[in-house]
Amino acid sequence: MQQLNLNIDNGLATVTLNRPEKKNALSEILFDELFEVGSNLQKTEHLRAVILTGAGDDFCAGIDLKFLQTLLPRLEEVRVKMRNPATGELANWFQRPCYIWRQLNVPVIAAIEGICIGAGLQLALSADVRLAGPSTRMGIMEAKWGLIPDMGITQALPQLMRADQAKELMMTARILDAKTSEQAGLITRVVNNPLAAAKDLAKEIMGQSPEAVNGSKALIDQTWNLLPGSGLAIEAQIQSEIMGSPNQIEAVLAGMAKRPAKFK
Repeated sequence: MQQLNLNIDNGLATVTLNRPEKKNALSEILFDELFEVGSNLQKTEHLRAVILTGAGDDFCAGIDLKFLQTLLPRLEEVRVKMRNPATGELANWFQRPCYIWRQLNVPVIAAIEGICIGAGLQLALSADVRLAGPSTRMGIMEAKWGLIPDMGITQALPQLMRADQAKELMMTARILDAKTSEQAGLITRVVNNPLAAAKDLAKEIMGQSPEAVNGSKALIDQTWNLLPGSGLAIEAQIQSEIMGSPNQIEAVLAGMAKRPAKFK
């Protein structure tokens, strides 16, 4: 792995986004590595729990803008990828790096510090539990770039907050501090040392019967609100219609130039 570290110790896998100089922003390489590692962990014997975290001071600052720029010249190819998941898959290429963690039958714990926005937040929301430090800042930032969140957010947010709260966060691209994120349901608990707390929680969970733990996860996932996978196609359809539109391009240009956008 080039940008993702994996360590497995006595049934506990720790997966670390390793681009601290870029605040662990998701590159195309990291997109593929997240899905590859998650897929391999699905087949790993004697796995009991997974911790998702980021190297350095931040969890993940969303999609790397350089990666986003590479998508603009190939919008038709991107739309095809969005609307046509691989055979047998519910999630498309953009959703896979996040959705794969929801597909693991073992508990996934996100240990979050610093920035956790956009695609980074959607990755964190793919975990079963989110433990975050006091410095954590969270936001659904896609509206800033003229887009909607489309990396599996429909699979998690309905379980965590009211529809009006979700709409406000999406429509404003507002960034929340740790306490407000916890009150909104985005964070399970605010802790002083998220990684240490995640390891302690994993140890506690691993002290229970694997069948009971994995069965509890399956029970909640299959009975809480949406059925698994429903909503993914809706995300892809709406996003593919928005991407590349004049206002979406203006949002990107204005954001990069740090100027107010002029929408039509």
